[in-house]
Amino acid sequence: MPRLSEVIAELDALWPPERAEEWDAVGTVCGDPGAEITRVLFAVDPVHEIAEEAAALGADLIVAHHPLYLRGTTTVAASHFKGRVVHTLIKHDIALHVAHTNADTADPGVSDALAGALDLRVTGPLVPENGLGRICELDHPETLREFAARAAARLPATAQGIRVAGDPDATVRRVAVSGGSGDGLFAAARAAGVDAFLTADLRHHPVSEAVQQAPIGLVDAAHWATEWPWCEQAAAQLDEISDRHGWNLRVHVSKAVTDPWSSHHTSGAPN
Repeated sequence: MPRLSEVIAELDALWPPERAEEWDAVGTVCGDPGAEITRVLFAVDPVHEIAEEAAALGADLIVAHHPLYLRGTTTVAASHFKGRVVHTLIKHDIALHVAHTNADTADPGVSDALAGALDLRVTGPLVPENGLGRICELDHPETLREFAARAAARLPATAQGIRVAGDPDATVRRVAVSGGSGDGLFAAARAAGVDAFLTADLRHHPVSEAVQQAPIGLVDAAHWATEWPWCEQAAAQLDEISDRHGWNLRVHVSKAVTDPWSSHHTSGAPN
């Protein structure tokens, strides 16, 4: 069985920590470098539900996309919900490793997995300078309405579902995708000349301005849903590494929906 340090070395080769944004908190959060690893669980969010799932599964390592402590802390007391995660991990000898913005810009990375989930053909990065996002082609043109329906059918179900801005009957041939929060990439999407841009966490004012500036379709999915496909892609990458080294790791992907939004109600009050 490999040691944690050996597994982390391979994960860092897939998603080099030096490629993370300066504000990010990636890498190993807890774990003994010398501990043997037999079972790994991939998840988007390192919340307590995932820690408990890993413990029940008998996992030795969680690989999460989102950091546990993005802004630092002065305590890991179990009286705090994040401290409770740390206590659960240590109690069950589970390591936690985070690949966040370094996985966003990797090749393949988060946006490649998102494109793959939608069965899109990737033609290049949306932001060549850092490798963020992907420009993709559809095999056949479809309307923005149909493209949004494709996203709704192929991404994991969430309370939010899929929101759309733009003409639903507009023709879509070329699209951009970016897993996670993407309304800072509208200028790049316009410059790329795409017909639609699928991402998450879209806000009122940036969207309003974007659709006024250019006839682009904006497709807003839940943040968690746009990043969960990366877990399957990353798990497959670790499976291949395990096979190559003869490690015989058992690799799992959590199906727990950790998107924080729990319900959705269509508004119907008279204007």
